[in-house]
Amino acid sequence: MQKKSQQERNRPAEIYELKITILDTKPPIWRRVAVPGDVTLAKLHKIIQIVIGWTDSHLHEFRRGGRTYAIPDPGYDAANFIDERRIKLNEIVAKPGNEINYCYDFGDDWQHQIYLERTIAPLPNTKYPLCLAGKRACPPEDCGGPFGYGNFLEAIADPEHEEHELMIDWIGDEFDPDDFDISEVNDELRRKFR
Repeated sequence: MQKKSQQERNRPAEIYELKITILDTKPPIWRRVAVPGDVTLAKLHKIIQIVIGWTDSHLHEFRRGGRTYAIPDPGYDAANFIDERRIKLNEIVAKPGNEINYCYDFGDDWQHQIYLERTIAPLPNTKYPLCLAGKRACPPEDCGGPFGYGNFLEAIADPEHEEHELMIDWIGDEFDPDDFDISEVNDELRRKFR
């Protein structure tokens, strides 16, 4: 086996441009993000939480090719999954067009498609991960998944809806489903991944 040269070892990983879409939301909620291809799935989970806007309050898992990747949890059958801390994204998603599924909150069942759009060389003076684009706000935690979120949006939009006041009280303040602030997301990524 040939050893890598110092230059090869110091060369930054190829950058993966991913499109992350929350499935079954209309209109779709999505983010485009650039990450090193050699990011672990555990780190990718943290990136997804920030770019989508989740609070990391629930369990999650990745799925690809009949395999499940997750973090060991005492209440979870460890024989049925692979430890996501030991797997790098480029080990299971190799080329543009490949995708992986990410499920967040097994009760609400938020399914995300993570689609590898393209790979690029790292840009000089650019820190990764980096959010490149996105549309629409993250749904509130514990709103009941895509179906519950649709009902929530109907209720807050219609003052005559029977659950309007209840939902407005529950959300605490105004909720704009179209709100997405890319600079806020990138500030948070910089804070977490210096």
